[in-house]
Amino acid sequence: MDYRELVRKALEIRERAYAPYSNFKVGAAVIMEDGKIYSGCNIENASYGATNCAERTAIFNAVTEGNRKLKAIAIVGDTTTYTYPCGICRQVISEFCDEDTDIILVKNEKEYLTKKIDDILPGAFTKKDLIK
Repeated sequence: MDYRELVRKALEIRERAYAPYSNFKVGAAVIMEDGKIYSGCNIENASYGATNCAERTAIFNAVTEGNRKLKAIAIVGDTTTYTYPCGICRQVISEFCDEDTDIILVKNEKEYLTKKIDDILPGAFTKKDLIK
């Protein structure tokens, strides 16, 4: 699948990050099952626990609009290497994806890797574990 637009949106929203403490900007863009794209950046806080990551911001934006089926997510942090989502974000991604969801780790518009949830969060704790 062609994810150029999704990658561009992640790179673009990265520039809006509020990262005065870490100076580590992150952008994410998600495309949902209905084709709508939502984006988000990291938003830091002096109380680090109140910080929200770009991946969760993008997913929460989609869910707020009624979209709950993640088709793909593009994530960009450091543009010299691939930035993987943190553990909390991996768990949130797993809540709204399935085994076919593409997780795109971006350096720039031409360099990115595509992974699946089992690649980045093997043995994830999911709602299947709660409903028996």
